[in-house]
Amino acid sequence: MTTLDLDAADEHSTRNRLEVLASERCGCFCCGAIFAPDAIWNWLDTTDPHTAFCPQCGINAVLGDASGLPITLDFLREMNVRWFDEGTLWEPHDAAEATP
Repeated sequence: MTTLDLDAADEHSTRNRLEVLASERCGCFCCGAIFAPDAIWNWLDTTDPHTAFCPQCGINAVLGDASGLPITLDFLREMNVRWFDEGTLWEPHDAAEATP
């Protein structure tokens, strides 16, 4: 994906409660975890729409597949490199354990 595509994808990581809850699968581009939306227990913001925190690492870098984005390790890694200084906190082994 291009930098512009990755920047546009990042827009789906904030104020995303409705989109995340409408998803079958979510992923975190900070740690690489892939999980069901019902695994999310912490939300940022005090008014709707809330922003999801990752249930694995606690960072607000969660995307849901209802966004139309691919929730794959390859895509999450691309996002991680773009937004988290080339791999900070990337632990893709957690993703396999968290996959529903």
